[in-house]
Amino acid sequence: MLLCTLALTLTLMAVSGIMSNGTEVCVGSPGIPGTPGSHGLPGRDGRDGVKGDPGPPGPMGPPGGMPGLPGRDGLTGAPGVPGERGDKGEPGERGLPVLSLQGSMLAVGKKIFSTNGQSVNFDDISESCAKAGGNIAAPRNPEENEAIASIVRKYNTYAYLGLVESNTPGDFRYLDETPVNYTNWYPGEPRGRGRDKCVEMYTDGTWNDKNCLQYRLAICEF
Repeated sequence: MLLCTLALTLTLMAVSGIMSNGTEVCVGSPGIPGTPGSHGLPGRDGRDGVKGDPGPPGPMGPPGGMPGLPGRDGLTGAPGVPGERGDKGEPGERGLPVLSLQGSMLAVGKKIFSTNGQSVNFDDISESCAKAGGNIAAPRNPEENEAIASIVRKYNTYAYLGLVESNTPGDFRYLDETPVNYTNWYPGEPRGRGRDKCVEMYTDGTWNDKNCLQYRLAICEF
C-alpha cells in the first residue's frame, strides 16, 4: 500500500483528504481486520440490593370468582323494631262442619254425616244443624242409610231423620217438601195415621214414624 504522511502529526480528515493545516495527504485502503481476542473471565456477582417498599394494591378483579370461606358467626344483634300490622287476608276455605261438641263424622259420596252425641227433640236438632250450616240427616239411598245407621249403633240411640209427614197421612217428605225417593220402613210402618209426624231410625237402620217430642240422637248432614 502506498501511504503519504506529514512531518507534523495532525488529525486526518477522511472526508476531504486534506490536513487541517492545508497539507495534502494520501489515504490508502484499510488493512484486513485482526483476529478477535479471547473473552475475559466473568466478573464476581454483586451484593443484593436493599429491599424496596411494597407497591400499591392492584385493582379488584371481575365478579364471578370463587367465594372465600365463610367467616365465624358474629354476636346476635338486638331485636329490631316491630313492623306495621299487615292488611287482613282473605277468608280461608270453610272447614268440615261439626256440631258444638266433638263426635262422629262419616263421608259418603258428596255428603258428610256428623253428630255431637247429644239427644234432643226434633226442633232442637233442626236448629242445631241449621246453625252448623246443614240439615237433619236424610238418607236418599242405601249407602247413606247405612252410614247413618252405623252412627246410631255406635251411640246405641235412635235418631231422628230429616223427614216429616205432610197433611196427607202416610205421605212423608223431605224438609224442603220434595217427595221421598228412598225408604227403609220397619215392617208394618208407618202406622201413625197422621199422629206421628216425624221419623226415627232404629239401630238396624229401619225406620219408624214417631212424634217429634222424643229425645233422639242429633245427626246432621252437610
